[in-house]
Amino acid sequence: MDRIDRKILTELQQDCRISISALSDKVGLSSSACHRRVKLLETGGQISGYVARLDPKALGYTIEIFVEITLNSQSEDALEMFEAAVMQTSEISECHLMAGQADYLLRVMAKNVADYEQIHRAALSRLPGVAHMQSTFTLRTVRPWKGYPVS
Repeated sequence: MDRIDRKILTELQQDCRISISALSDKVGLSSSACHRRVKLLETGGQISGYVARLDPKALGYTIEIFVEITLNSQSEDALEMFEAAVMQTSEISECHLMAGQADYLLRVMAKNVADYEQIHRAALSRLPGVAHMQSTFTLRTVRPWKGYPVS
């Protein structure tokens, strides 16, 4: 990847709906050369897809919760069972296998505290192999995710 590829990736992270014509102007290439590079970045795996960033508050989600999960066992079977259950639980936005005290860190969005209590009772408390669960509520997002550094 060269400087122009990084500029393309930076621009696409800001606006994935930008036209090839506008993108080519921003990175200093012809439209055809820019299109070729975008296709190479897609086939090379640097671009894995295009998505819309939704505003959780506009969708009614007012609370973001991070949930630390410690399992009874860290055996391969226990990890696989837990991860399979997480993949089937739509209320979980993200799940990360961690190094440290907790085995997993989950991200959950809720409309309010009562909604989170229902998610906790109906979904999180039923995840297999959980020995300990600790929920932490976000007060305010100071720096939202804006993309990966590509410079």
